[in-house]
Amino acid sequence: MIKIGILNLQGAVSEHYEMTKKASAKISAEIEVESVRYAEDVKTCDGIIISGGESTVIGKLIARRGIDNVIKDKNIPVLGTCAGMVLLAKKTDFNQPLLGLMDITVKRNAYGRQKDSFEAPIEILNQNYPGVFIRAPAIESYDKTKDDIQVLSEFDGKIIAIQQKDNIALSFHPELTEDTLIHEYFLKKIIAERK
Repeated sequence: MIKIGILNLQGAVSEHYEMTKKASAKISAEIEVESVRYAEDVKTCDGIIISGGESTVIGKLIARRGIDNVIKDKNIPVLGTCAGMVLLAKKTDFNQPLLGLMDITVKRNAYGRQKDSFEAPIEILNQNYPGVFIRAPAIESYDKTKDDIQVLSEFDGKIIAIQQKDNIALSFHPELTEDTLIHEYFLKKIIAERK
């Protein structure tokens, strides 16, 4: 049994929970989905999803509770959306705690404030997909010398989805759509690693 933890510190946790359940049913996989808040909970997970929210607050709680150490020590794959993208970065345009799991530099609020939120069709994983952008960050740069980094999607001249090893960072909110594509992709990667 594979266990996916939805990090429940702030943000769209219930939406990610429901989307992960739907995705596991679509790929007919036995996956346990659980809301996690502390390092002990995270230890038992095969993958973690970090949702949108306030990245500074989430980052401080991750560090204070030792969740960052568990993710790094156990090499747990992370899907980070919006604030999750910021937290996965090695660098950002604000001084805050980061997981630093990906060789990327992220600009917070690259698309503006809450009032500038929008939806737009994007292409990712060779498919059309409904992009939901809310105070969305974007990749400013990434380490092109690393052969384990793959740009998954760009929009309006900015990188909005990127993968390094088993970690995936997204500017947008897949949990706020009806499309399980991205959650399925993340689950399939974890299942493949377990085989």
